[in-house]
Amino acid sequence: MTIILFISLLVCFIIGMPIAFSLGVASVATLQFGSNLPMTLAAQRLFTGTDSFPLMAIPFFMLAGELMESGGISRRLFDFAHALVGFVFGGLAMVAVVAAMFFAGISGAAAADTAAVGAVSIPAMIRKGYDKGFAAAVQAAGGSIGVIIPPSIPMIIFGVVGGVSIGKLFMGGFIPGALIGGGLMAANYFLSRRAGYGKEPFQGFGRIFKTFSSAIWALLMPGIILGGILGGVFTPTEAAVIAALYGLVVGFAIYRELKIRDLPRIFAKAAISTSTIMLLIATANIFGWILTAERVPQNVAAYLVSLTSSPYVLYALILLCLLVIGTFMETSASLIILTPVFLPVIQKFGIDPVHFGVVMVTALAIGMLTPPLGICLFISCNIAEIQLSEIIKYVMPFLAIMIGILVLITYVPDLVLFIPDLMAK
Repeated sequence: MTIILFISLLVCFIIGMPIAFSLGVASVATLQFGSNLPMTLAAQRLFTGTDSFPLMAIPFFMLAGELMESGGISRRLFDFAHALVGFVFGGLAMVAVVAAMFFAGISGAAAADTAAVGAVSIPAMIRKGYDKGFAAAVQAAGGSIGVIIPPSIPMIIFGVVGGVSIGKLFMGGFIPGALIGGGLMAANYFLSRRAGYGKEPFQGFGRIFKTFSSAIWALLMPGIILGGILGGVFTPTEAAVIAALYGLVVGFAIYRELKIRDLPRIFAKAAISTSTIMLLIATANIFGWILTAERVPQNVAAYLVSLTSSPYVLYALILLCLLVIGTFMETSASLIILTPVFLPVIQKFGIDPVHFGVVMVTALAIGMLTPPLGICLFISCNIAEIQLSEIIKYVMPFLAIMIGILVLITYVPDLVLFIPDLMAK
């Protein structure tokens, strides 16, 4: 069965079939030609894979992100970030990273983060004389933080698949997200100074206060979501519903940039994004079930344990696998397939599942900056109207920063676990 499964999957990848369909076709081919199991099992696993209450958070977070983007949130966040850090070298590029960090607390998705902020930041940087490739690279790197700073859709998926507290995963993402954001800003400062990208004039504390007042309703949203989860007021799934309702109220009643005629388009975009992820989850569930039935996770665990008795070496091997896999496989699919494989291994070594979940999501987020998948790269290139080849050399320093911080949070677990442990106490 396993041979048929992986050969079928490889053939689907070679002919360019989308990942969700590749997983489904490979699984059905395995059931049909490699086992005596009934084909009705495929339909049952499709349903079982999506029949989860926490997964209901995905469509509502998607909807909340679309509502906030269409309601003028990204522009207000950009203006506030501009007032805060626009006066340093490479000011607009700094603004792109800071605004992406703010928007990450709303969308929970890197693609949405990159598109929403990039639509404002990339044209602004190009008008001020920044190289198009550099502008696109900065925004792609900043947008990848969208799955690390909570709320995070990949963390929801990891929590569901691995049976790990989603609230603790959210809390664990704060410090890594802040570290990556700070690292990207530091790299941007030195690169911009060397390239001669000028700084904007300081706009004064009055401007900071004015833009903060305008963006306050957007900035409150992450606090409401996470405060409610930590305070036991609502679950992560219920928090997603609150976020969507909050986006409607802010867009219609406060900012008044949302119109009734905008709703069909917003709902359609959120539905398409959600259906893509849910189809992926459903087909990956069949794939994962076959792997489990063939004892692939147990065999991988036994093999890795036989290679080393050191958790440090084990983590290095797993990180290498994740960084390679993240370059050609979508984050959600990787989490669904690999979590059951690696989670038993790290638990044998006494590694905290919350720590591993944040590390795993961060490692796969780096794949969003690397071809051939590199969703954040493609979105930024599309906005900047450049070819992928024009962005590669500019994105390398940011990749190095992210990998360095990934290693740091991997081998210093307190950077991830400090806030979850503090809140638990």
